Amino acid sequence: MIDQRRTVGALLFRAFVYIFCIVLGVMSIFPFLIMFVNATRSTPQIQSQSLSLIPSTFIGTNLRAISKGAFNTLVGFRNSLTVAGGTTICAIYFSSLTAFALTAYNWKLRQPFFTFIMAVMMIPGQLVAIGFYRMIWNVGLTNNFLPLILPAIASPAIVFFMRQYLLATFSMDIVNSARIDGAGEFRIFNQIILPMMKPALATQAIFVFVTSWNSLFMPSVLLNKTDLYTMPMMVNLLRGDIYRTEYGAIYLGLSLSIIPLFILYFTLSRYIIAGIQLGGVKE
Repeated sequence: MIDQRRTVGALLFRAFVYIFCIVLGVMSIFPFLIMFVNATRSTPQIQSQSLSLIPSTFIGTNLRAISKGAFNTLVGFRNSLTVAGGTTICAIYFSSLTAFALTAYNWKLRQPFFTFIMAVMMIPGQLVAIGFYRMIWNVGLTNNFLPLILPAIASPAIVFFMRQYLLATFSMDIVNSARIDGAGEFRIFNQIILPMMKPALATQAIFVFVTSWNSLFMPSVLLNKTDLYTMPMMVNLLRGDIYRTEYGAIYLGLSLSIIPLFILYFTLSRYIIAGIQLGGVKE
């Protein structure tokens, strides 16, 4: 009887966990569903009617509203891919390299250097925005993608994450074996350490790419030429005043802007759940 009660209790608990996860999944998907549905509705429908899960027939009207203004989907995608892609590559590679140096090498100022990196994490980006803009203005790099990409080389949060991942999975014997075989330090990092870090790299690549893709504040500060606008800036162009804002067109622009994010997530998600270390050393 006691075993039967335990079995029933375990089944009920498992059913509760499944139901809870399903509810959370629906709640996560619901805002995106509303956005895609509103992309097919007209502005009067969005303003006057309640939420609807049934698509309407005004997607063509919203497309024409987008094409009439300065909104350029191809230019926005190109610029956002350039900025987000460059930011992701710089942040992931150099942060991993820094984390490797903090883990594999025992140098005198290693701990103070790591403490300094952690302290930098506490400084809000908006706090240094004015000084950063003045510096970029003085060196003549406004209306250029480089100021949006190169600062990603110093990413304290990613360095911290990569260091913690290496502390849990890294074995110094792998590096020593490669050194005995004659491999240089950069070859060890590029051909041995980076493949070992695929799950961590994929996880951080998603976060960095999404953050850079959705960034509006700093690109708006540094870019004032329409042909350099990123996708969020293009969507922001669709906003008019309270009397003429095309909400259907805004929802359509938002829907177009998140398509690459879905593609990136479904491409890299398999690496996140494959959290295993490639290779190993038997002692």
